[in-house]
Amino acid sequence: MQRYEKKWIYQAPRRFFLYFCSVNMENIIQQTVDTLLAGGTVLYPTDTIWGVGCDARRADAVERLYALKERDRSKSMLVLWNSVGTQRAASAIDEMLTDAARCVPTEERPTTYILPESIWRPLLGDGIAANLPAEDGTLGIRVPRHAFCQEVVRRLGAPLVSTSANLSGRPSPIIYNDIEEELKRRVDYCVPPLEEFLSGERRGSRIVKVEADGTEFVIRP
Repeated sequence: MQRYEKKWIYQAPRRFFLYFCSVNMENIIQQTVDTLLAGGTVLYPTDTIWGVGCDARRADAVERLYALKERDRSKSMLVLWNSVGTQRAASAIDEMLTDAARCVPTEERPTTYILPESIWRPLLGDGIAANLPAEDGTLGIRVPRHAFCQEVVRRLGAPLVSTSANLSGRPSPIIYNDIEEELKRRVDYCVPPLEEFLSGERRGSRIVKVEADGTEFVIRP
């Protein structure tokens, strides 16, 4: 990320200061996407708490994510996806989902849906890394109401893996300063905690598991 002299920033007219902020955020978003496309891992803000992730198509990156978190491979990770894709594919799976599950892109509280392969595969296609779904074939999906995540997913052109930014067994971080320095060193890129990127949420998402017949179980309210 480029650095600028504070003197120039503080003395610049307001329109130039706003331009600087806009360009700076653009550079951060693009650096995030470039890192993901190269198979790297990133630490980034989400619509809930801070997370780490990678391109959901890259099995090598998924494996690295498990390793840097020291996470058991039996504990699957979710993906963030854009609402445009969800709406486009919704008609193909309409008969499989209940009213609540159809609300994936519009749920007011951030909600992760754990879906069977018969439901998520038509949504996401065949490009998902084989080591990403759980052993039973399910995969968690959340559509974030979060401008940064939405733009990253849009430019990436694929779902973004998301898991809490902590080493396995450690508390999930609520704010950036809670994140362990060791984890920051292990990822390839850390998104800086700019206020414009933060969601204000201080807890993980609601979690709902949906069976192939549409039956739902709330795992975390």
